[in-house]
Amino acid sequence: MANKIKKETIRVVLVDDQTMIRQGLGYVIKMQKDMEVSGEASNGEEAVKLVGEIIPDVVLMDVQMPNMSGIDATREITRLHPSIKVLILTTFDTYDYIVDGIRAGAVGYMLKDSDSQDMLDLIRRAHQGEALFYTATAAKALAEVLQCQQKNHESASHSDSDADSVLPPLVMLDQLTDREQDVLEQLSYGKRNDQIAQHLLISEGTVKTHIHRILQKMGVGDRTQAVAKAIRYKIVK
Repeated sequence: MANKIKKETIRVVLVDDQTMIRQGLGYVIKMQKDMEVSGEASNGEEAVKLVGEIIPDVVLMDVQMPNMSGIDATREITRLHPSIKVLILTTFDTYDYIVDGIRAGAVGYMLKDSDSQDMLDLIRRAHQGEALFYTATAAKALAEVLQCQQKNHESASHSDSDADSVLPPLVMLDQLTDREQDVLEQLSYGKRNDQIAQHLLISEGTVKTHIHRILQKMGVGDRTQAVAKAIRYKIVK
């Protein structure tokens, strides 16, 4: 009998100052065959220490907590452990929180009253290297943060003669086909592969192929980096 390949388990740390919230999230996650709760923390300081000891794959982070906020904890965790994916899970669809979370290094932002299946999808996709911001104001916040980063980059390029070496080749704009640009634009809206397929009337497999080619042509490792570079160089708005 052939050996079964064991599916990778996503190790999750829960950070929230409310015990009932942690228990509820933990219950949902523990029901999944591909996830486990590796630890819990009730404030930012505990989270930073715990994550350093456990080194999980994903952290679900509340924003407002005693001792150290979720934003400050996210900043410290992503600085010390860049490979760990931090997801902000909060009750506030607040522009400032979203911007601060993005700048701190969070790769996802979701409201606590969201559907549990959306939360599980967020965890899985973040683990795979995607960034997703499931709130009404998140797309605008992400775009403005990226535009701000672009302005800083342009200012630095005037004072650093080596800056041109990191710019993508201009031919990159011409390498993307019209359909690839359509897919890239949908990615910039935070659409999932199935949503892109439905919008463009193509198969999900075709969408994946286009995304793979986009990443290759743009010289980036994941779709988040592709969107960031696309906004930076005005390939999409």
